[in-house]
Amino acid sequence: MAKQSQTFPAGIVIFGAKGDLTRRKLIPALYNLYQGKFLPETFRIYCVDYISVEEAGYKADLRSGVDEFSRNGKTTENEWLAFADHIEYQSGDFLKAETFVTLKSALGKFDISNKKRGRRIFYYAVSPRFIETISEALYRQNICNQDNLDRIVIEKPFGTDLTTARLLNRFLQKRFAEKQIYRIDHYLGKETVQNIMAFRFANYVFEPLWNNRFVDHVEISVTEKVSVGARGGYYDSSGALRDMVQNHILQLLCVTAMECPKEYEAEAIRTAKNAVIKNIRPVSGAQVFKQVVRGQYKGYKKEDHVASSSTTETYVAAKLFIDNKRWKGVPFFLRTGKSLTRQSTTIIIQFKHAPLKIFKDDIEPNRLIISIQPELEISLLFESKVPGLQMKLKPVEMDFTYKESYTEAIPEAYEALILDVLKGDPTLFMRADQVESAWQVVMPILEAWQKQPAKELHQYIAGTEGPTAAVDLLKPFAKTWTGLPEQQKT
Repeated sequence: MAKQSQTFPAGIVIFGAKGDLTRRKLIPALYNLYQGKFLPETFRIYCVDYISVEEAGYKADLRSGVDEFSRNGKTTENEWLAFADHIEYQSGDFLKAETFVTLKSALGKFDISNKKRGRRIFYYAVSPRFIETISEALYRQNICNQDNLDRIVIEKPFGTDLTTARLLNRFLQKRFAEKQIYRIDHYLGKETVQNIMAFRFANYVFEPLWNNRFVDHVEISVTEKVSVGARGGYYDSSGALRDMVQNHILQLLCVTAMECPKEYEAEAIRTAKNAVIKNIRPVSGAQVFKQVVRGQYKGYKKEDHVASSSTTETYVAAKLFIDNKRWKGVPFFLRTGKSLTRQSTTIIIQFKHAPLKIFKDDIEPNRLIISIQPELEISLLFESKVPGLQMKLKPVEMDFTYKESYTEAIPEAYEALILDVLKGDPTLFMRADQVESAWQVVMPILEAWQKQPAKELHQYIAGTEGPTAAVDLLKPFAKTWTGLPEQQKT
């Protein structure tokens, strides 16, 4: 992440400044960017929320969040005070116009003091129900009205289905230019995800094999150890398909399966990703229950704010096909779930069996494992001769790990994404058509479940690998879901 010359002053507004996202992610990310001299020389962070607080106490709470969650460890007194001097808290109700009148005045004074109209970043760290309210107020007060300088950043979920996503897109596009709207998916800011493009398109070794002639199947897994916990109220109205598959996992699929864009440029890359989603073969009707497995961990209905009759899924596994020349016939297996055995995000490229059968030993096909978390590594499984007087083969791994290959610190996803917003680079953000295409993939599945809410909702014990039906889904391509190499050995 190279340092940028930021000539424009920047006013960074965080709506929902008393929330967990601000304390755990946004302020630590901004602080690290500040330490690394990636922020403009002149900037101001306006923290807006409805709660009245004493500013010194609020900043102390932000500091404790940085100390706890920043990759750079605890702050020093001088460094924190210098950074905190750029922060001011504004108490205000998002439903009242005076909140935005006050904000407009503060931003105007900032511009006057700099003798220059600065960039304005508006980060919506709020419940989705406030997106339209805040956007309308920004529009009416002419606060976010410079196409080339002002941007809004919107967290997921972006809509609850295809209809609401389309309505929200149209609502925003009537008030802002599309290039001002940054729909954030923090998975795309992760270093290993960004490295997939470099791995594929900068190395001739793998890209010629990245197709249906050589690849048997692909697995993409995002597994979590944690339960729903305190998020029961949100999660029970969402579920794993909306919460993870529609955004994070489909984006990982896009990066893995996309064609090489004509150039490393935002719109070319985003168009290539959208082409992948649009080529996913629709799954609907009775086929949903053959190609998609849903599960719910035992005890979910006892979580706070979860309905006792809930059929909300906490686990999803799916088999999808991409109907284009490169991937025709190759299954992409996707899975995600809560209360599983481990926390990990992996992409597995399983190659076909070796065509030459000259060895007596059973030979495992080559396998490429891209680990996004918790380990940042890429591992290649291949066959090797065991030392000795006989020709005996054994699979071994060749690993690339960030911690062994680089001394540079690895930025957190939010650091990379916030910096891109400041620079006006939308490469890692969702375009309106991408969001709608992703909803088109999952809507037939949601509709089938809504028609038959209790059908084949598999129960699984918390702390296990999930429903056994998800393993059956892999057959005949694999016997089990692939884990990290060290997980397989234990």
